[in-house]
Amino acid sequence: MVVALVVRQQLRTRPVRRNGSLITPVVLGVLGAFGITFGVASVIKYHPLTMLPIVLLAVSFAVAAAFGVARARTVRVWSGHQGEVLRKGTAATTALWLTSVAAHLGLSLWIDHAAGAGLLGTASLYAYLAIGLGTQNLLVRGRATALRPQPETADTKSPEARRSRSAR
Repeated sequence: MVVALVVRQQLRTRPVRRNGSLITPVVLGVLGAFGITFGVASVIKYHPLTMLPIVLLAVSFAVAAAFGVARARTVRVWSGHQGEVLRKGTAATTALWLTSVAAHLGLSLWIDHAAGAGLLGTASLYAYLAIGLGTQNLLVRGRATALRPQPETADTKSPEARRSRSAR
């Protein structure tokens, strides 16, 4: 359900806000921290947590970040009529989201199998989404910054300031 909402939101045309694009990843990150805590508790209830599930969890998070980088490249970013910067995901963005979720499902099964008990891999979904979406949003915001018009100050409006800048 959460994944469907995130993907749906990606396909809408919406402004790139300076802070707004980080709220959802932060919320997902908090939920992810609780999920991982639950997952670890579900494993250590039956036996000690070994190194392999922890390494696989780290690999899963690296995969999430890599998919975030790839998806950021597929998001269209442009200047609107009123000077605002807009964004919209493409069909490739959706395909990468679906592939990313499938990768997490595979990795989570592997993590849970390696742990021998509990739901560590399954419970890491929110953290996985937070890392992937956070990475994507930071890169899209970086692209948007390059498109934003820079505010003019008093000294940049003067003819002398413009001549000195163009002489450089």
